[in-house]
Amino acid sequence: MTVHDAYIRFEYPDQRRARLVERSIRPELDDLADERSSAAVSRDGATLSVRIGAEDLVALRAATNTWLTLLEVAERAADAGDRVDS
Repeated sequence: MTVHDAYIRFEYPDQRRARLVERSIRPELDDLADERSSAAVSRDGATLSVRIGAEDLVALRAATNTWLTLLEVAERAADAGDRVDS
């Protein structure tokens, strides 16, 4: 049962970047879900949203930190790919 929720929303410059980041983090959904927390990822155009649910605040903080780190890594990888392409 989820008692606590966190919603994170990211606006990207275009749909392509949002889709790239989404595809990078989506495979982690099943691997990171456990009995204390879960997450859902959705995208609407250039907006990427992550909903994190947890049974307690400690699990919510840990899951939120994990997802923020995954998003940061995906964004860095996308930036590096842009530099190589140009």
